[in-house]
Amino acid sequence: MKNCKKYVFVMLTMLMSSSLIASEAEIRSTLAKAIPSLKILKVGKSEIEGLYRVESSNNEVLFTDKDASFFLTGEMYSTSGGHLNNLTEGRREKDRANRISAIKPDQKIVFPASGETKARIAVFTDIDCGYCRKLHKEVPKMNQLGIEVSYLAYPRAGIGSGSYDKAVAAWCADDPLKAMTDAKAGKSIPLLTCENPVAEQFQLGQILGVRGTPAIVLESGALIPGYVTADKLAKGLGIL
Repeated sequence: MKNCKKYVFVMLTMLMSSSLIASEAEIRSTLAKAIPSLKILKVGKSEIEGLYRVESSNNEVLFTDKDASFFLTGEMYSTSGGHLNNLTEGRREKDRANRISAIKPDQKIVFPASGETKARIAVFTDIDCGYCRKLHKEVPKMNQLGIEVSYLAYPRAGIGSGSYDKAVAAWCADDPLKAMTDAKAGKSIPLLTCENPVAEQFQLGQILGVRGTPAIVLESGALIPGYVTADKLAKGLGIL
């Protein structure tokens, strides 16, 4: 009897998996014809029965029926337990956290915390951005408060721009921390070139929803757009 139940369970699981694969293939095919520019990363069932989640490369999420006859865009919320919870942003945060944690330390320009590291943030930055420069003046205090700051490149003018060249130069410098600080202070730095992650990080920022700089990403994956003071950030992180 137990073997029979196990067999039925396995068969049902296989049928459900097969159905999901078939629906995913149809959704991909239909949307590709209707929206040729849409680059689909992932298709899966959503929290609502009969509704599928489609994640695209431009950080947009679509919700569709099993054959993509209809779709809608927007945020999905849960009211479970009487609390409003943005499920769509929760998934984005998890993806951001995973992608950024996978970046090797030598691919970032890291300003370490002084003493005990109480929190870590990643900052997508543009060297010529005024608010990025203003934020950089807060970095020493952030470090003193125990916050490690890792810079990721996001030259807003795009690959091949002057800001891009400065970012490459900072990453290729013998002392990237000094080069970054000098460049953000408006000083000229040698325009060096080498194998670097600047273009890749710029593209990653676009995927993760960065639309301007500075863009701060917490360890949780939460995205904080714009400038914040060291004290305000520390309070938000529960350090102060």
